[in-house]
Amino acid sequence: MAVKRFRWFAVFLVVAIAAVVFTVWLSYSKPVKVAVRTIENGLVQDTVANTRAGTVKACHRAGLSPPIGGQVARLPVKEGEQVVKGQVLMEFWNEDRVAEVSLARSEVTAARARARQACVMAEVAEREAQRLRRLRKSELVSEEVTDKADGDVRAQRAACRAVQATAEVSQARLEVARAILERTRLTAPFAGIVAEVNGELGEFVTPSPVGIPTPPAVDLVDISCLYVSAPIDEVDAPQIRVGMAANVALDAFPDKRFTGKVRRIAPYVLDVEKQARTVDVEVEFIRPDEIQNLLPGYSADIEVILVQRESVLRIPTEAILEGNKVLLLSTDGVLRERSVETGLSNWSWTEATGGLQAGDEVVVSPDREGVVDGARAEREEDHPG
Repeated sequence: MAVKRFRWFAVFLVVAIAAVVFTVWLSYSKPVKVAVRTIENGLVQDTVANTRAGTVKACHRAGLSPPIGGQVARLPVKEGEQVVKGQVLMEFWNEDRVAEVSLARSEVTAARARARQACVMAEVAEREAQRLRRLRKSELVSEEVTDKADGDVRAQRAACRAVQATAEVSQARLEVARAILERTRLTAPFAGIVAEVNGELGEFVTPSPVGIPTPPAVDLVDISCLYVSAPIDEVDAPQIRVGMAANVALDAFPDKRFTGKVRRIAPYVLDVEKQARTVDVEVEFIRPDEIQNLLPGYSADIEVILVQRESVLRIPTEAILEGNKVLLLSTDGVLRERSVETGLSNWSWTEATGGLQAGDEVVVSPDREGVVDGARAEREEDHPG
């Protein structure tokens, strides 16, 4: 019996010594450094994000090519230059077309002069016929003379109409000549910036053959209106509606978020990747001051806001561990694991509906070595570097 008691005493003594050693080790071991955030109230949004990177695009962009071929005689714009609507961007040698327009304009002038002459003669004949009719009433002229005067009036009126019609034909020929001349000039269909010019003075430029894509003679971009086109998974797309608010993130501006709204949802599903079918969603920027330094072609990600709640208790999403648990830094410098109840969530913030309170300090670097429940820790900012 005494031996049995001694054994239990020995076991108890070993456990006690181990506990004392562990406590001493814990008190003297170097604490791990952790990044923490103080839990407070704020905005939380439930969002839908794109599956692959989207692209910033211009609302108006045109790869302009001439309708006819020719030799470049004038190139009044350069790449990067701002142009207005209707401005000439490129002009081919067209002196023959200019001469044809000048000739057609002269023909119009001559035809109008002949028309005025014929119509004046018709007016004179009308007045003469009226005078003879008055004389006929007084029987001072014969009926044959008045009949002849009436016939002259009808003939002169017909001649006036015929020459006027000829003048209209000449005007139409002038318009045709002008249209042909305009085909030798490449003009801006809208105001924008010249992104690219493919052609030099003296070079021959030909239109793109049907069905064969070729570089445009001039690439014109209007960067005053930009939007992002990004693929959304087919499962998430039905939740999105035109007009919904959205956040836009660009790799070129990692520390900035842009505001936008959904302007279009593609009416079809893309199956470029057999196992990842998506719907293209377009988000336009709604603040002109935010897009001053943006360029078409930037990669971008979108978050369409489905629901949002303001002034709710929130925690950084990166702090949440598997099983809806977080690590809190207690006042005694020890990490404590705690279960939380969550609500709305996105990549940045998650709503905390239970298990936490404002002022708690949650660890946002849970993946670091040694960051576990019960470990001694200290705030990273307290020991910079």
